[in-house]
Amino acid sequence: MEKIDIISYKHDGELHRVWKNVNMLSKTDEHMILLNNRVDVIDGDGRRWKTREPAICYFFKDYWFNVICMIRGNDIYYYCNLSSPYVFDREGIKYIDYDLDVKLFPDGEVLLLDRDEYNFNIKDLHYSKELTEIIKYNLEILLNFIKDKRDPFNRQFVDYWYQKYLQDQEESPL
Repeated sequence: MEKIDIISYKHDGELHRVWKNVNMLSKTDEHMILLNNRVDVIDGDGRRWKTREPAICYFFKDYWFNVICMIRGNDIYYYCNLSSPYVFDREGIKYIDYDLDVKLFPDGEVLLLDRDEYNFNIKDLHYSKELTEIIKYNLEILLNFIKDKRDPFNRQFVDYWYQKYLQDQEESPL
């Protein structure tokens, strides 16, 4: 199974965060599906930590958001970043994080997070009117994906890719 890094930046090009050696499960013209499980993470300020649970990461080529499906016991928590569509090169998968986040809880509760950071960065990082309109439009798309339980916002999707990962792990030589 191929391993790649996930690299996020802020709008001004500053490094935001890197997830090291994440498992690539699928790559098409429309998306990439990755899985991280206790991987090393390096924040832009140099702080290092490890992810706590398996998470399926879904990156879209045409939408301005990505989705992390965190598997905690029998529950799935979704953390969604409003972000640029990804680019993929020899260093890994890269995107720009645009601050706004959506969290979906197993009971269906949806929270919009980091609005203050987003509003601050509109001015501080000089987000254009066009960019803020794109983010607003894609937030609506994201909320509709959640409401309609479109992939990756359903248990069947998460179970399928997690089982594929576990099967690939069993088949991989040590």
